[in-house]
Parts: sequence; structure tokens; C-alpha cells
Amino acid sequence: MQDKPTLDLSVIEPRLFSALMDIAVAVKSAGGRAMMVGGSVRDLLLGAKAIKDVDLEVFSLAPDKLMRIIAAKYDFDKCGVSFGVLKIRNFPIDVSLPRRETKRGEGHRAFLVDSDPSLSVKEAAERRDFTINAMYYDPVAGDFADPYGGVGDLRRGVLRHVSAKFAEDPLRVLRAMQFVARFELDVAPETVAICREMQIEDLPAERLFSEWEKLLVQGVGIARGLEFLRACTWVRYFPELSALIGCRQDPQWHPEGDVWEHTKLCLDAFARRRTGNRQEDLIVGLAVLCHDFGKPSTTRFDKKAGRLRSLGHDESGVGPTISFLRRLTCEERLLRDVPPLVQCHMQPYALWKAKAGDSAIRRLAARVGRIDRLLRVARADQEGRGGWQEREGDDELRYLSDAAERLRVADSAPKPILMGRHLIALGYRPSPRFQRWLAAAFEAQLDGAFADLDGALDYFRRKLA
Repeated sequence: MQDKPTLDLSVIEPRLFSALMDIAVAVKSAGGRAMMVGGSVRDLLLGAKAIKDVDLEVFSLAPDKLMRIIAAKYDFDKCGVSFGVLKIRNFPIDVSLPRRETKRGEGHRAFLVDSDPSLSVKEAAERRDFTINAMYYDPVAGDFADPYGGVGDLRRGVLRHVSAKFAEDPLRVLRAMQFVARFELDVAPETVAICREMQIEDLPAERLFSEWEKLLVQGVGIARGLEFLRACTWVRYFPELSALIGCRQDPQWHPEGDVWEHTKLCLDAFARRRTGNRQEDLIVGLAVLCHDFGKPSTTRFDKKAGRLRSLGHDESGVGPTISFLRRLTCEERLLRDVPPLVQCHMQPYALWKAKAGDSAIRRLAARVGRIDRLLRVARADQEGRGGWQEREGDDELRYLSDAAERLRVADSAPKPILMGRHLIALGYRPSPRFQRWLAAAFEAQLDGAFADLDGALDYFRRKLA
């Protein structure tokens, strides 16, 4: 990686590249300069195979003139007039003007923002978060600008803040967490120090959750991100995680150390096996993150057994999981789907050990929604144990996987066969009895009493009506 590289723009999606160059040429013709900045420049330097969105910063053009140039060819939305950001409709392009930001109080909204197209590249870059995101590239002239040494930091694998202005936005601490994980970087000591002095203030849940989502869905070395959170002491804002630090485990089963170390290893194991389905990876990743939240409250030394035990930690983990999630998101799907995976993460082993039958497998599927998710959590839990490679740990997973496939409940929960409309068709009028009948029929279905509608109707006539 050269200090002043020429970037290969051929990896930019063709339609995006055409619009990007169209805008950049029009800006230059009007006396301005449009420069790519931020993630697209960083990712091009890292050898990305595809670039799907671009941020442009336009210098030396007044806001009204820039809007006229854009409006001549594209529709756009203003993302806050004071911020001077134009989002090009139907294209993943944000066009902005250099701006000055002055913090005037606590809170993520307490900024005075003024667009100033006369700023130099170095002055504009000063407000950016990290040096690796403060590099600029002029796609028309082919000029590269790196006022704060981002290329060198990227080459050395270092994440470093640009200036003292970094401390004005507390969200940047969590951005550091996910960048460390995504690009496997080491955080500069001075950046760790400034993060340690920052407070979380009143950051809204959706902004916090966005960074956690990137950590789990894009992180390569998720453990690095968590360890940074500990190093800068921000783990204190997530008490369910903080409680894992120093929570001891039986060394026979967990030679890797405490629950914190185990969780980090589990998350890295999960990252190695992500599917690429963002929603599924997020659900499973959150479950892996939270799966041992019950251990701090249940771990005891069993004198009779002569070892540490965490009996019931799977059930006890549900409450801390819900409290952790509720502080980050109100998305009902996550609040519905993640806690059962935590609650049942020990079930693959328990069912295998008991040589459980089909009824137990169906009931487990009904509890967790998707057994394939649970198997992914259990696999990560297994691989997060020190020395797991030398153990025979696949039998229980294979047993549950094969049974779930055979019973057709691997990727969906069993659905009741007998419904209220069927009872109405038999001549029954809706009443409170319906709920009892249907619940009893579903229990019988899970036990294998019937597998189709004819069987369900026959069972209803013989056992319930």
C-alpha cells in the first residue's frame, strides 16, 4: 500500500460509478471539487471486491449552487439543511459540504453545525472519527489526500482517532468497537485513553444497536471488539456483559478461563460460520453473545461434586438477555426470537444424552422457533471451549439435526394442524371451549398422535368432542 495510492475504481458497481463520475465532473465544471471520503476510500485501499455506496464531499461550491447542479440531473433529499447533506434518490450516494461542528452541551444533538465550502481538506477531515476514515480521493483528477496518516495506520493495522474533536461524539466509542472487529485492528493507546474519559450520555437505543449489529454481522474478530470495550471501561454500560468478567468456570470443561473468555471464543467461532443472511446472523449472534448471561447468578462451588457448577444458568439467562436487548432495541422479532435460544442452548446435549424421542424434538422446535438456529448457537458454545478440537462434541448436534430434518422442523416451528375453522366446519359455534380443544389437539400433535388433518379430525372426535 503506497502512501499516495491510485485507487482502482473498477470495483464500484457500474451504475453507481456512472452517477458518481457524472456528479464529480459536473461539480468540477462549476468550479468545485467532489472528493470521495470515508468508507469507500478505506475499503478500496483494503482491496474490496465491490463498492456499493459512496460519500462525496464537495469543496469550493456554495450550497445553493451545489443543489442546482444536482437537481439538474438527479432527485435528492435534504438530510438536514444545516448539515448540508444531499441523499441522491435511487443511488447510494450522499453528497455533503465540508462543515464545522461545535459541541455546545451534553447529548448527541448538542452540536452547532455550519457548512463551509471554503474549508481545506485537512480542516474538513479534522471532524472525522478515525484516520482510516479521513482519507479523500478525487475520482476526476485521481488525487489522493491523507492529512492525518490513515494509509500508514491502515497498513499497520491501527485504529487511531483524528483529533481532540473525537471526544465530542460518544457513539464513536462503539464505532471503534465494531471497526476493531471488522478489520481486526489494534486501537492506539491514546485512542483507548480518550475513550476511557468519554461518557455514554443520552445516546438513543437505535444508534447504539446499529453498532452492535455491525459488530455481530460484520465482525471478523468479534473478541477484539469486546476486549476493546473492556479496555476503555465502556463494558460498564452493559452490566450483563460486565458480570461475565471474572465469573469462574470448571476448568475441566472450560480450560479457556472465565465466562468472559468463553463468550469471546464463542463469538469468534460464530463469526467463522456466519451464513450471510443478515437477519438470521443477527438473531444467532445475539443469542451467542447472551447465552451465558445466567452464569453470574447461578455459579456455585458444589462441595459434593468438588467443582464449580452453574445449574439452571440457561433458564436464568433469559431475564438478563431481555434487559440487555430492551436497552438496545424495541424490535419485537429480536425480543421474541433471541431469549428462547438462550433458554434452550443446553437442550441439544440434554436431548442427546436422554436419547429423547420425536415428541421432545417437536416441543423444542415449538419453543425455539427454528432448531437450525439453536444448533448454530450450540456449535458456537462448543467451539468456545478450550481444547474443543480434541473432544467428541458432534454427536449431540448431529442427533438433533438429523431428527429435526426428519420431522421437518429444522427451519420452522410445528404449526397446529387443527384450527378453529375446522371446528366451525364440523358445526361447532365459536366458544371458550375452542381454545381448550385446540391447545389439547396441538399437544397431541406434538406427541405424534396425528400428522395430517384427517388424523386431527379423527383425534378430535374420539378424544375431545
